[in-house]
Amino acid sequence: MTEAWSPRVTRVLAPNPSPLTLEGTNTFVVAEPDAATAVVIDPGPADDGHAQAVVRACAGRRVELVLLTHTHVDHAEGARAFAGRAGAPLAALAPGWASPGAPVLAAGDPLAAAGLELRPLPTPGHAADHCCFELAAERAVFTGDHVLGRGTTVVEWPGGDMADYLASLELLRDRRPERLYPGHGPLVGDAVARVEGYLAHRLDREAQVLAALAAGDRTPAEVVARVYAAVDPALHPAAELSVRAHLAKLAGEGRAVADGDGERFHPAGPGQG
Repeated sequence: MTEAWSPRVTRVLAPNPSPLTLEGTNTFVVAEPDAATAVVIDPGPADDGHAQAVVRACAGRRVELVLLTHTHVDHAEGARAFAGRAGAPLAALAPGWASPGAPVLAAGDPLAAAGLELRPLPTPGHAADHCCFELAAERAVFTGDHVLGRGTTVVEWPGGDMADYLASLELLRDRRPERLYPGHGPLVGDAVARVEGYLAHRLDREAQVLAALAAGDRTPAEVVARVYAAVDPALHPAAELSVRAHLAKLAGEGRAVADGDGERFHPAGPGQG
């Protein structure tokens, strides 16, 4: 499915729906309407039909640059092949992914392409190599998996880091965007409120994790069973990654204590656990 989300942004939905990818991965074709070239963000899975749909969405424009928000398979599996097919450089934060001639993605170094300015916003947390892209002309941000169009995202421990994730949410909030173009789900029009909601959700989950430890839960699986009792059990393995990220953050702050192998935790403080 291809849909114009603004005069500059076209979403091409990849055919990879799942409980974690929602309707599928959003690949974006970005360009000023009168530009002869386009930028493609997150080519998505290695699916020839999807790649052809992205090319059609470029509407005759040459692909000038391919960008990755991060290298998880649902966003990046088809990226190298698509960039090669288009004859365009591939830029990513992850070491070893950027192709020769690709621009370096760094905060404060805007990219000029397809008649637009795109500002990289490194946002580690969901993944260590995550990077959002701010579209200056629309006060919009392409958020990858940092913020989704519906629901909340997973902080994929051990590659993900909860302290980094919260700091990256604060960074995004402080940019005061007006809309978000997420890697999964619909366009977000209430951008700042959504990011503030994500921050509140994560702090609430942190309090629930601490309460679970105080109640006697010791393993990540036990914490998940209590904290995510109302959530579809099929999502519990993904939830456990976020719980592990919370526990690692709490242990790093001295608010929880991990045993030698990091598989059991108890509350910090005398007489507890």
